Parts: sequence; C-alpha cells; structure tokens
Amino acid sequence: MPIDLDGTQSSRLRLLASAKMLMSRHGYEQASTSAIAREAATSESQLMRYFGGKAGLLEEVFNLGWKSVNESIRPAVAAAPTARKAIEGLLAGILAALEADPELAFLFLFEGRRLRGPGPQVALSKGFREFSEVLRQLIIRGKAEGEFAGPVNEVAAASALEGAAEGMIRDRLIEIRSGRTPPFSDREIRETIGVILDSISVPAARPR
Repeated sequence: MPIDLDGTQSSRLRLLASAKMLMSRHGYEQASTSAIAREAATSESQLMRYFGGKAGLLEEVFNLGWKSVNESIRPAVAAAPTARKAIEGLLAGILAALEADPELAFLFLFEGRRLRGPGPQVALSKGFREFSEVLRQLIIRGKAEGEFAGPVNEVAAASALEGAAEGMIRDRLIEIRSGRTPPFSDREIRETIGVILDSISVPAARPR
C-alpha cells in the first residue's frame, strides 16, 4: 500500500496511507484520528464514514497489508516441490515484504496482536488467518508425504514457526529503530527456522 499524500488519491486511500505512517511512527494510541485526518488532508467525519473509527482504520491497514503479502508469496509456495521448500519460500517472502515496507512491518509485529478496548478483542485480520492456514496445510502436506513426522501437531508446529519468525524479525526491527546494528541477518533467521523444521522432519527428509 504505497504512501502518496499529494492529493491524487481518494480521501479513503489517503487516510489509510496516513494511518499507516503515523501509527508506525508513534504507535496506535498516540496517533489520533484528528492527526490522521489532518495528514490525509481530509476530515475526521470522512474517517468515521469510511472506517467507523481508528480501530476500523487499523483493521483495514492490516487487511490490505496481508493481502499484498499473501499475493507476493503465493507463487513461491505453488512452485515449491516439497512442503519444506514451500515453508522456506513462505518465510523468504515474508522477510522480503517486511523489509520493503518497514511501516507495515512495525504494525504487523507491534500492533497486530494487542488487546484493544475493554473486551478480549485482538485484531487478527482475515489475511493473517489465511497465511496461518497456508502454513498449517503445508505441514499437513509434509506429514502426508512422509517429510514431517506423523505425530507432530500441525497447529502447534505452525504456531512455533510463526512465533519464532515473528520474534526474530521483531527483535531485529527494535535494534534497527534504535539505531543499533541488527543482531542477526535474514540468512540467520532462515537458518534458525531450518533448525525448527529439522526438529519435525523425519531423518531421511532432512537436507544433507
């Protein structure tokens, strides 16, 4: 979702771009609806009309962001000869997408699973659920093809892979935003995920 605030976009798209920029820069709570509307050169009433409020605006940023990410990684997953190769392609695609859009990376990693409001509501977008389901289905495929160990719980394995990848990418982003040298590279993230995949793979299916 490119940021373009020169007036050529509709007010709806300008609101989305402004929200992504300001929320990633200052955090969800500190990015007020008035500031978002002002940055987008429109009114708070327009924001309410399109999104119903700040929470709805963030949700749509997530929806569009995950749609773009899922579309970018789909070819690598479809072309992979094995479930493991597909998972590795999935991770490489996520790393590339988040590196290309640091604002979206911040929102995914720091605002994506937070409780908001008095109820136990967590902003999990349809796109994130789609991504998680693809990962789960790949583990099921790997089990069916004898690549992953049969007793492995696919939901637990998908959660472990997601959590490890998110944690490493988040910690690296924290260091970068603090002006420090990243503690590990993309290659080291992929290698660590490879260790997790080794742990659920049958010995004969592990890379040599």
